[in-house]
Amino acid sequence: MRTVRTRLKGESFLIRWADDFIIGCEQEEDALRVMEVLPKRFSRFKLTIHPTKTTLVRFKRPSSKEGDTRNGTFDFLGFTHFWGRTRKEYWVIKRKTAKKRLSRAMKSLWNWCREHRHDNIYEQYKALCLKLKGHYQYYGIRSNFKMLEVVFEYTEKAWRRWLGRRSRESYISWEVFEKLRRTFPLPKPRICHAI
Repeated sequence: MRTVRTRLKGESFLIRWADDFIIGCEQEEDALRVMEVLPKRFSRFKLTIHPTKTTLVRFKRPSSKEGDTRNGTFDFLGFTHFWGRTRKEYWVIKRKTAKKRLSRAMKSLWNWCREHRHDNIYEQYKALCLKLKGHYQYYGIRSNFKMLEVVFEYTEKAWRRWLGRRSRESYISWEVFEKLRRTFPLPKPRICHAI
């Protein structure tokens, strides 16, 4: 990045985690130039850039004009980054769970409940608590609470559904499941990181 910076007109930065990275450029012409040169630089090391994951996104603080929706969003490390307003009406970058990651987590929970429906209820409860706590630990950041609630509610729905499929006579009504929920309360969504 040091050698690239000297050739750019505006400010720039690089954020990297393992094989994922973001390059931010202040000037659009700098971003276009980097996008042009990057594949050539990678090919020197016999590497390629993923064609569908590599995109150029306009991502700057929206103007005060109504209807200024030209900004894009981008996914990085399982989060969708977007501009939003705070309670005091300041523009800030917000993050929420990316759609692919959300659907993958929900599908995984559904399949787990189905495969383990005949296990002891207490064992199921302990495992689901661990899964939810792990999810909250990673995705529990400010501005993402709604997505945590979606996963929590979906987990309860999947658990009830597959407990009710243990046998032909084991249908569980919401009243019966309410008693079960009081005995085995799943951990509620919570924000773990205030970044």
